[in-house]
Amino acid sequence: MPAAELRNLKHEIHQFRGRLLVAALMVSALFLVLAGRFVHLQVFEHAHYDTLAESNRIAIAPVVPNRGLILDRNGVELAHNFSAYTLEITPAKTQNLDALIDELATVVDIAPKDRKRFRKLLEESKNFESLPIRNRLSDEEVARFSVNRYRFPGVEIKARLFRHYPHRDLTAHLVGYIGRINSKDVEALEASEQSANYRGSDHIGKMGLEQSYEQKLHGTTGFEQVEVDAGGRAVRTLSRTPPTSGDNLILSLDLKLQEIAWRAFGERRGALVAIEPNSGAVLAFVSKPGFDPNLFVDGIDPQSWESLIKSPDRPMTNRALQGQYPPGSTFKPFMALAGLALGKRTPHYSISDPGYFALPGLAHQYRDWKKGGHGAVDLHRSLVISCDTYYYGLANDLGVDAIHNYVGQFGLGNRTGIDLPGEMPGILPSQEWKMRRFRQKWFAGDTVSVGIGQGYNIATPLQLAHATAVLAANGKVYRPQMVSHVQDARDGKLRPVGAELTRSIAIQPEHLQRIRAAMVDVTRPGGTAAQAGAGAPYSFAGKTGTAQVVAIKQGESYDERRVHERHRDHAWFIAFAPAENPTIALVVLVENGGHGSSAAAPIARIVFDYWLLGKQPNATQPKLGAPGDAEGD
Repeated sequence: MPAAELRNLKHEIHQFRGRLLVAALMVSALFLVLAGRFVHLQVFEHAHYDTLAESNRIAIAPVVPNRGLILDRNGVELAHNFSAYTLEITPAKTQNLDALIDELATVVDIAPKDRKRFRKLLEESKNFESLPIRNRLSDEEVARFSVNRYRFPGVEIKARLFRHYPHRDLTAHLVGYIGRINSKDVEALEASEQSANYRGSDHIGKMGLEQSYEQKLHGTTGFEQVEVDAGGRAVRTLSRTPPTSGDNLILSLDLKLQEIAWRAFGERRGALVAIEPNSGAVLAFVSKPGFDPNLFVDGIDPQSWESLIKSPDRPMTNRALQGQYPPGSTFKPFMALAGLALGKRTPHYSISDPGYFALPGLAHQYRDWKKGGHGAVDLHRSLVISCDTYYYGLANDLGVDAIHNYVGQFGLGNRTGIDLPGEMPGILPSQEWKMRRFRQKWFAGDTVSVGIGQGYNIATPLQLAHATAVLAANGKVYRPQMVSHVQDARDGKLRPVGAELTRSIAIQPEHLQRIRAAMVDVTRPGGTAAQAGAGAPYSFAGKTGTAQVVAIKQGESYDERRVHERHRDHAWFIAFAPAENPTIALVVLVENGGHGSSAAAPIARIVFDYWLLGKQPNATQPKLGAPGDAEGD
C-alpha cells in the first residue's frame, strides 16, 4: 500500500485548526492586554504622564531676590549689591577636576589663591553644587571662555549679584558680612522651614546685622517656567513669578561720627559705643582693629584667613560686643548710687584716706592709686579724684549680694539685648555665682576688689555704654538698637523700629543729682579728666577708669613704662553730654592704653565736639597721652 494512504488527513487538519485557534486566542489576548494598557495610560493615567512629559519640556528655575541694602541714618550705603560674571564648576559633572582647572587656566587667568579658595569651598559644599573658581570676570574673559565652552563640561559662566561693603573695616563689626551657604546653614534653614525660600541662593548672613536681620534682608525667591531642549538648554521663558527684594535697613548710626571716633584711636586697639540715652539708638559702634568683610563674600583664601586669626591684634574680635574687661573705676558711680540708695553712705559721710584699706584682723592692704592717700574724702570727692580707699570700704559695708542686686539693675552682668548676634554677658558676681562657678565660698577680700571694678567683675564696652545711658536717662532702661527703620521693599515705606523701654529704675532725684554733679566735676580742674574737659563750651559728665591686666605683688609699684605694651592696664572713660540734658552717652576703651584720663577721655571729647558742635578734629584738640602722662585713672 502506498505511504500516502497511511496518513490521516482529517485528523491532521483537525490538529492544525486547533493549534491555529490557540494561537489566535493568544494573539487576541495579547492585543486585549495591550489595548487595556493603552486605555489605562491614555484615560486613567493621562494627567500623570502629561505632567511628566511637560516637566521634561519645562524646567522650574528659582529667581534669587536682590538683597536689601544697609544704610546709615543719613542714607549713606554701608552694604550694597553689584552685578558681575563668575566662572563656576559643578564638580559632579567633571571626571578629573585638577586637569579641568589646569586646562581652564589656559583660557581664563586662575591664580593660586583662586585654586585654594575653590578647594576650601569644595570641602564645605556638596559636590553637585556649582562653585566659583573665578569671580568678576572681564568682558574679554567672558568672550574668550564662551568660544571654548565646548571643551569644558560642567563649567559655565553665571551672572550674579555680589555684596559689597564700601567702608570695609570701619563698619565690619556692626554690618557683618554674607558668606556661602554651608551644610550647617542648610540644617538651620530646614529646621526653621525656610529652605524653600533659599532655592537658588548661594549666600546667607554670617555675622553682624547681615546675620541678625537675615530674614528681612534676603527677600522672597521667585520662579520661572523655562522651556528647555533635549540638551537641557533654555529655549524660552513661559511664565515668571518675580522675586521680592529684601527690605532695606536704615540704622541710627552716623557714619561720619563713626569715622571720627575710629580715627581718634589712631593705631590703638579698643572700642567705643555711643548711645542716645532716651531711645537706646546706637550712634557709633567702633571695634578696632577691624577687617575687610569683602574677603568673606565668596570664601576667604587660606592666607588671608590665617593672617586674620593669627594676628596678635585679634581683628576678628568684636571688642565692643564681645570684649570682656574689668570695668575699673567706671564702676564707682554705680557703687556710689548703691551706697546712697541702700543707706550705707550719706552725701556728707567722709573718710580719712591713708592710702590703703585693710579688713579688720588681716594684714593685707588694698592700696589706693595715690601713695599716702587723699586725706579727707566724701562721696563727691571720691568720684572726682577716683579714691579707691573710699570704695574698698563701701563695698565691704554693702556686701557683694547687695552690690549685685542694685548695680545689676543697670544691665551690668547681663546681655543688653542689642540687635546684633554674639553679645557676651559679662560678670557681676555674687556669692551664689562663685559657688556655682568655682564651688567655693565667697570671701570678704573678693568683695573689696569688686568695689573698684576689679576681681571677678567683668563688663563689655556695650554694657558700660548702656549703663551710662541709663544714668543719663534718669533710670530709664532702653534696649540698645542699631536699626531705626525698615524700608519695605513692596511699597518703599519706612517703618520705624520703636524705642523699647524695658524698665525704669527707681532712683531718688537728689541721689542722681549728686552723682551727676560729681561726674561733671571729674571733667573740671581737679578732676581726673580735667585735661579732656578743658575749654569745652558745654558741660559733660564723665568717669575715668583704669583696669588692671597683670596683678601686682604686695609692696611692688606699677610703672607702665617698664611693662610690655600688652600687659599694661586698659584705659576706660564713660560720659554723657550735655550734662543738663544728655543727647549722647558713650564709653571709650583703649586696650592696654594705661590711664583713662590720658588715653580714653580725649577720644570722648573729640566725639562730643563733633556731635554737639559739628567740630572736626584738628591739631588743637586733646590727644592720646603717652604712658605715664597722668596719675590715677
